[in-house]
Amino acid sequence: MAKPLYRLQRFLRRTQLFLLFLGVAYIMAGSVLLLQRASLVVTQRGATSPPLSSLPSLPSPPRALGMPPVRVGGYRGRSSQIMARWQGYKSGSPLDNRTGTRWLMSRNLEIRHLRRRWFHSLMTEKDMSQVERSTPKRNVPHKGSYMGCFLDNSKERALRGSVSTDFRKMTSTMCQDTCSVSGYQFAGLEYGSECYCGNHITSLRVRDEECNLDCKGEKGSPCGGVGRLSVFKVEDVLPGQRRYRNVHYRGCFREPENSSSTSLVHVLQPNLTSQSCIEACINKEFPLAMLRRSDCFCGYATPDFTLHEPAKEEHCSQSNTTEASLPSTLQHFYQVYQTPVQDSRCTERKFLPEKSSSLIALSSFPGAGNTWVRHLIELATGYYTGSYYFDGTLYNRGFKGEKDYWKSGRTICVKTHESGRREIEMYDSVILLIRSPYRSLMAEFNRKCAGHLGYASDQNWKAKEWPEFVGSYASWWASHVLDWLRFGRRVLVVHFEELQTALVPRIRSIASFLNATVTEDRLLCAESNQDGHFKRSGARRPTFDPFTPDMRGLIDGLIRVVDQALRDSNHTGLPLEYLPR
Repeated sequence: MAKPLYRLQRFLRRTQLFLLFLGVAYIMAGSVLLLQRASLVVTQRGATSPPLSSLPSLPSPPRALGMPPVRVGGYRGRSSQIMARWQGYKSGSPLDNRTGTRWLMSRNLEIRHLRRRWFHSLMTEKDMSQVERSTPKRNVPHKGSYMGCFLDNSKERALRGSVSTDFRKMTSTMCQDTCSVSGYQFAGLEYGSECYCGNHITSLRVRDEECNLDCKGEKGSPCGGVGRLSVFKVEDVLPGQRRYRNVHYRGCFREPENSSSTSLVHVLQPNLTSQSCIEACINKEFPLAMLRRSDCFCGYATPDFTLHEPAKEEHCSQSNTTEASLPSTLQHFYQVYQTPVQDSRCTERKFLPEKSSSLIALSSFPGAGNTWVRHLIELATGYYTGSYYFDGTLYNRGFKGEKDYWKSGRTICVKTHESGRREIEMYDSVILLIRSPYRSLMAEFNRKCAGHLGYASDQNWKAKEWPEFVGSYASWWASHVLDWLRFGRRVLVVHFEELQTALVPRIRSIASFLNATVTEDRLLCAESNQDGHFKRSGARRPTFDPFTPDMRGLIDGLIRVVDQALRDSNHTGLPLEYLPR
């Protein structure tokens, strides 16, 4: 009896080992398959074109408008095919009823697949850190002294200057550097991620133990608490370095007829110079410094003093002389300087107090400036914007609506790049943002290669990914507009370039479309703070023209198609600068 029992025990032990071996083999096989799938794009590139370490793999090209994938250089004839599609839309032809339905269904699947691979294939933290390390940074050491913990709330800020947010990497040094660049003397941190700047501390100090939150990017460093602000005094490395490096001359402007309505603060100074006037206005936390002869004024842009109509420079040069016998028409002109102080009249934002009954899209092709327009809308209306996607980089930098469910109704509009019929008909209305395809394609390629604020290198532009990118996504630029014009219920067309040249009236029309009440002061504040944190510094371009004649032939044809489609839909056509000459 004992012998058979012993054999059974040996058999069970061997079976356990065998099953354990099978489990380990199964896990290893799965890991190998995942690694093979992750490196599939790299292995397909071949030995003739080595992979670029800084360029993540591009997604499979979308078959825009139902057409087959394009080989490099095979751009010709595609704009005519898109035009035929648009003509089919207008006439309600059999193409629209039969082939069009199948095309839209297949294209919606392609767009959704593209969105998953393209918009959610953002650079990993490791890639982003490599880009950040390769980007030149200001090597300005800060030796700010800790001032203590102070009370703070949304109605009575301890520091009333600029505000910035980083929910992932905020440190005391980052906050001090931000405030130093903006011309402030104090930097305060709250909730571990919010940075406030100012030249005056206007609240009471409390016990240091109440600032009990660490910075998100720097453990062990005090970053305020709930309603508590950890304040540092920013120190200049060199006298005047902080004060004047971001001062801009706005021009010569006539004094408004009702000067009392502009709420200018008169600063009396002996031996007045432009530099001393700017210094005084920075200390008083005003974004504008104005000189008129021996007088210095500080203030904001107002409806009576918009800074939209500059005068000839000679008026200021004459009115600022010491002669007292000048005609009265020449005695009231200001030389206006923009100080680095942020206009704080429009920095507070919140979610909608009541759930919105309508869903409004802010739709654009990638690279068309959607993030910038969201920034302007939030400044002008005071409400957060949402997103169909989730971009952690945008959320970490203060777009709190990015994390909110896009159908929650708590945001004033929702960012999207989708263009399928089903996705379009989910919205009650849309702000359709259009930008020159040349600039959009370059902006999105820059983002794909180097993140939201970086630039692609010449090596990226010369690699084969760039012509593949243009061949795939140029047609998408056109189809995106055509789809929204056809299926959108209520469409407001906004051109990116017109928004740049006439920001206040364009934002006013957007706010009206959103049914949001905005004041003129808030619009002017949005104009003053229009750059935000997501504008690439400078206008760096590749050292050569990245668009070949074949690429230009394709894109120019698409521009003509979209221009005609806009006119057929009772909208204004594309700006003249888009149209090929």
